[in-house]
Amino acid sequence: MIWFKDYKIDYLEGLRNANMGTHIGLELVELGADFIKGRMPVDERTTQPFGILHGGASCVLSETLGSVAAWMTIDPDKYRAVGIEINANHIRAVTEGFVIGTCTAMHTGRRTQVWQTDITEEATGKRVAISRLTVAIIEQGTLSAQKDKVVVE
Repeated sequence: MIWFKDYKIDYLEGLRNANMGTHIGLELVELGADFIKGRMPVDERTTQPFGILHGGASCVLSETLGSVAAWMTIDPDKYRAVGIEINANHIRAVTEGFVIGTCTAMHTGRRTQVWQTDITEEATGKRVAISRLTVAIIEQGTLSAQKDKVVVE
């Protein structure tokens, strides 16, 4: 197991309340020894004007899974995990149903981590997109709020 603690999926589901994941209907559905899976609907919240899955929604799925996964590998009393770069290749269009994101570590260093999310269509298992997220591991206290903005110091 690569996680800092013995996290359970029910606990992690609570992390997504009142944030982007809630708005798009993202659910955390499975946690393995070295991966996390999420499920996202393809509906009016996640499609672009032509009715297909929006690339930005795929990135939200990837960044959410990668950020949560990175956070699970560190001591949450001492550190924070923050995304610093994301990229995605959109491979095929999806117009309905759900997509599943499976996120695994490519690198889990002390200061940076890289997480890959393979996004597939739930009904067919066909790959929809693949995304890579780079995360910075920063000490607590290096994030501060200034006039409703988060600032990295």
